[in-house]
Amino acid sequence: MSDHKTAIVTGASRGIGRATALELARAGYYIIINFKSNEEAARETLTLVQSAGGDGEISQFDVADNAQTKDAVKAITERHKNIQVLINNAGINADGLFMLMGEEEWDSVIDTSLKGFYNITKPVLREMVRKKCGSIVSVSSLSALMPNRGQANYAAAKAGIIAASRSLAAEVARFGVRVNVVAPGLIETDMIKDAPVAEIKKIIPMARLGKPEEVAGVIRFLCSGDASYITGQVIGINGGIC
Repeated sequence: MSDHKTAIVTGASRGIGRATALELARAGYYIIINFKSNEEAARETLTLVQSAGGDGEISQFDVADNAQTKDAVKAITERHKNIQVLINNAGINADGLFMLMGEEEWDSVIDTSLKGFYNITKPVLREMVRKKCGSIVSVSSLSALMPNRGQANYAAAKAGIIAASRSLAAEVARFGVRVNVVAPGLIETDMIKDAPVAEIKKIIPMARLGKPEEVAGVIRFLCSGDASYITGQVIGINGGIC
């Protein structure tokens, strides 16, 4: 059983998840790189982590599947007894007008982001509370804070993460566990590859998209001792748009 400080990052094979894995590796964490299906991309993240002087391992499970996630967390905690950080980053989008949205499009987005939050946070939190130490940071979205047509399912999932995190923060603060949220705006990831970037930039005061590394830096701060009196907060990372 390993004694190093460990961070679990869900959806860490690309984008914000990958950048966060790298940032936390540089901060001295052993990284559990979760992925659902793209093993090659997850291994690329691991290679980058190791190239940055850190170490970790890949772990395949679908956070939307409760039994699968519970088994995976049990195996992780048996190997690594000092899980100090959980980053809830896994999420998908299936955009479309609400009146035309199918049940599968609604459920898949809710299940990955919001039910996934429940599925992995509960077993990890149990260990953190027992040891009276831990930091949980979940990735929400600007869509949870301001309207965006075609994203009712995504906004509902991400807003749910905010509400759940605030309540959870109040429950576990006395046990030395902090729970916070970041709410990125338009970030240069695959999720917005088909978006009208030129038009989007016009509504952002900074007139540019954000970078995954800029989100990862805030997440790293929230997990650090410098944020020891911060819990139950939502940090917007959006170039001033909201």
